[in-house]
Amino acid sequence: MGVAAGPVAAAGPAAAGWNVGGGEQDEAMHLTPDLDNGMDVYEVCAACHLPEGWGTKEGTFPQLAGQHKEVLIKQLADIRALNRDNPTMYPFALPESIGDAQALADVVAYIEKIPMNPENGVGPGTDLALGEQLYKDNCVKCHGDNGEGIKEKYYPRIQGQHYNYMLRQFEWIRDGKRRNANPDMVKQIKGFTDKDMVAVIDYVSRQKPPKEDLAPSADWMNPDFD
Repeated sequence: MGVAAGPVAAAGPAAAGWNVGGGEQDEAMHLTPDLDNGMDVYEVCAACHLPEGWGTKEGTFPQLAGQHKEVLIKQLADIRALNRDNPTMYPFALPESIGDAQALADVVAYIEKIPMNPENGVGPGTDLALGEQLYKDNCVKCHGDNGEGIKEKYYPRIQGQHYNYMLRQFEWIRDGKRRNANPDMVKQIKGFTDKDMVAVIDYVSRQKPPKEDLAPSADWMNPDFD
């Protein structure tokens, strides 16, 4: 999947919001998912996020596997509504590419059940003590003791996510470049130095999901796409 041009909405209070809700997001949240259709819809996503949903360690594409469906619905709805700028993904997230609100409900339910990569990309390992302290002081309330997130509040699962992807997103949120960022997080991390940022994301990248949520090995292949 190459970089495709897509519209980028002008920033501003009317154009974006942390969790405006309503519309397609709320509709998809309350639909009963069809996992078979979700697998079919996911074929579009697999071109970038891979059949296993593991993304890439260098950080261009995040690991989606195992992410809370509530988080995935919100982010997809935000991209479709131009509340989150992602010109690469935008054309592939549109209804004509993957379908309506029912398709959103279907595909995120499928993604949530995919086992996660047991060997996600991690950071340099140079300031883990600092990273741990920063995480405990600033991140636990929303992302949990081990990065498990809170699905009911749309706080993502960050355990097992690739270091390079998280580092880029953290920097964009800190610097005000991600328009659908939670304003509480923007405020919480605005004083982080680059050293702080690297340390805390390095620490987070090493927080492993429960064994039952992981694939048996890094060689696992999604049997749905044999």
